[in-house]
Amino acid sequence: MQCLRLRDRSLAVAGFFSDIQKLRKLSVAFRRKKIINHYLRSHKVRKLQIGAGKAAISGWLATDINPTSKEVVYLDATKKFPFPDRTFDYICCEHMIEHISWEEGLLMLRECRRILKDEGVIRIATPDLAVLLKMYAKDKNTKMEQSYIKWITDTFVTGVNLYRPSFVVNVAFRSWGHTFLYDGELLQIAMSEAGFANVRRVSVGESTHVALKGIERHGNVIENEDLNSFETMAFEATCQLESGSHRENPDAAQLVAAA
Repeated sequence: MQCLRLRDRSLAVAGFFSDIQKLRKLSVAFRRKKIINHYLRSHKVRKLQIGAGKAAISGWLATDINPTSKEVVYLDATKKFPFPDRTFDYICCEHMIEHISWEEGLLMLRECRRILKDEGVIRIATPDLAVLLKMYAKDKNTKMEQSYIKWITDTFVTGVNLYRPSFVVNVAFRSWGHTFLYDGELLQIAMSEAGFANVRRVSVGESTHVALKGIERHGNVIENEDLNSFETMAFEATCQLESGSHRENPDAAQLVAAA
């Protein structure tokens, strides 16, 4: 009898904590929906930041799978986005796409294409695999490459007293939750397959679009703008309009899906 009572108490406690978790999820979902709707209503030009981390951009709707502040809302970029079609004018994603698989990256890019307005622009910044492989293939590295190798080794590798590109390559593939690294060709292919047009490479921090100029924050995170520019590639693309088509832009603020 006592065992049954203990079991009943355990089930009751488990049910209580389960209810608490459900309430927390509902609270997070309600808060997210409220923040999203407020942003969309209060911004004529709508800008979405994916993978903000601790570097949210002022004036953008900052999102991340692990929000670190109240100004960043939860978003799992490997699933359908909680936004209607053609909601945003600009989308940026910096040092995030390398944390998900190729397939997940394509899904994310297709969702970006769906929620971007016809005249909208997307900007993707990510480590350049070609930079790493070029360093590895060289007999002698440039001064910048040597600085990068030294920084990676001193900061992220323990138990070694020499500097080699091999350490950098291993760190790039196995650290920080990296899953899939792109070179310029692969990223361009992925963006094109997702439905983007006019895919072109641009310099870090530079853009012909005022809203996208100087928005990279990874240099601040690693506290070295030069090394960030060295390891990072950035691509911009636009949406491709269908010939003779006309698409209306719905009131996105009223259509935001519940989380």
